[in-house]
Amino acid sequence: MTLAITAKSALWFLPFVLPVCAWVAWTDLSRMKIPNTAVITMVAIFLVVGLIALPLSDYPWRLLHLAVMLGVGFLANAAGLMGAGDAKFIAAAAPFVALGDAAALCLIFAATLLGAYVTHRIFKHSPLRRMAPDWLSWSSGNKFPMGFALGGALAIYLGLGAVYGA
Repeated sequence: MTLAITAKSALWFLPFVLPVCAWVAWTDLSRMKIPNTAVITMVAIFLVVGLIALPLSDYPWRLLHLAVMLGVGFLANAAGLMGAGDAKFIAAAAPFVALGDAAALCLIFAATLLGAYVTHRIFKHSPLRRMAPDWLSWSSGNKFPMGFALGGALAIYLGLGAVYGA
């Protein structure tokens, strides 16, 4: 298995992005919100670290990923398919993903989403819920904290990129 992202790029991005992914997962689980500051932080990380981690010729194309996914996310949010925070986080995460890894990222996200959903439901309906009794995601009805899966998927992708990157 080889990913299109280079190991060098993934290694540069991972230590900066990983804490933000954890923050997004935590706040979405606890408050059912992805803070705008997390999204802005992701964009700032890319704007600065991307200049070091990527060839200069790739940098503007990766920024285009952000713009395209922001447009797609805006439409998906308007159609009621996802929350605004989810759409903004996807857009902010998009520049970190090499275009050639889109299919691999979809597989990573599908697996992460399944794992996150099962984990959330097990905790929600078990005594483990007492560890965080005030989390809004326990009582959000059919809504699921997608930041838990989105942050996890980006972290896993960059981790795999560090090992299996081109």
